[in-house]
Amino acid sequence: VDQGEGVQAEVDLAELAELARTAGAVVAHQELVFRPSLDPRYAVGRGKVEELVSQAYHQNAGTLIFGIDLSAAQARELETITGLKILDRTQLILDIFAQHARTPEAKVQVELAQLKYLLPRLVGKGKELSRLGGGIGTRGPGETKLEVDRRRLKDRIAELTRKLREIAARRQETRRQRDKSGLPIVGVVGYTNAGKTTLMHALAKKGDEGENKLFATLRPLTRRGFLPGIGEVLFTDTVGFIRHMPGDLVEAFRSTLEELRDADVLLHVLDASQEGALERYEVVEDLLAELGVESRRVLVLSKADAADGYDLEFLKERLGGLPVAAVKGLGLHELKQWVAEALLAQGVRPAAWAYVSPEPRVAVAASTD
Repeated sequence: VDQGEGVQAEVDLAELAELARTAGAVVAHQELVFRPSLDPRYAVGRGKVEELVSQAYHQNAGTLIFGIDLSAAQARELETITGLKILDRTQLILDIFAQHARTPEAKVQVELAQLKYLLPRLVGKGKELSRLGGGIGTRGPGETKLEVDRRRLKDRIAELTRKLREIAARRQETRRQRDKSGLPIVGVVGYTNAGKTTLMHALAKKGDEGENKLFATLRPLTRRGFLPGIGEVLFTDTVGFIRHMPGDLVEAFRSTLEELRDADVLLHVLDASQEGALERYEVVEDLLAELGVESRRVLVLSKADAADGYDLEFLKERLGGLPVAAVKGLGLHELKQWVAEALLAQGVRPAAWAYVSPEPRVAVAASTD
């Protein structure tokens, strides 16, 4: 829905389609609807909804996804009038997070965000909850069932919040142990699918392979690497950021994201091959500011081999940064030098053997004869 954003609305629509594909959907039709103010019942108006239902019928589609957050009342009205499954952007992102959550910590964080999203939307969920009013003639099993569901949700939210506190405490202890090791920490941040994990794989000794998916990394990954002039360092990858990131998700992943505060230097990875790079750069920087992260930044213009030459030069002129193509190994040597210089500027003291390459060398014995 374009509420006056112009070109940015088109970028948001393309991102919504990519989110849908990441969640496992096949995008049959996508449409940008200009509407300065939303319809309180049908979001985009009854006439437009009927057009979309016709499209869904002809495309044999069963789900209608909105790139905005719908109120409980709007979602209910839309489901009633269309007969389709209705999702909004936050539900879609939560679904992707749920699919990618592998570790116990990530599962707790995602479930907590889902329950916090669901709690205020319990009203009207199903026919058994249809009698929701208070007072004479409206009390009954519907109200009782709703209150039971609410209480269960609140209890579960309290339990998950307690688990997250325990996880945060363990993570803090892990950070303390890392501090004792004295190794510099390089945090890797960026917009989702910017190429962070692929870069980690190229820089660290045992990095994981990246995937061309949104939010492929949910758990923080820490790997050892080597920087000339510094020695061993720890590279830490984190969950990718996204525009209008659901507040409950930010809150749930706060303990994970707060690891960034401990980083001596941050690698901000920006996909230079995609349209709207400047806006994505600002989204990440704004969220880092919100989290109180003040670490020194090194900007990486990733996927430089796939970027248009003019766009790449424009980004370098506006933001600075170093073009890198991690898959092909282009720019990695220069990037390591940039990071090493940034660490030295932060007061990091190099290891005694920092100028010796960790790669094994072949010794050759030669006769003097």
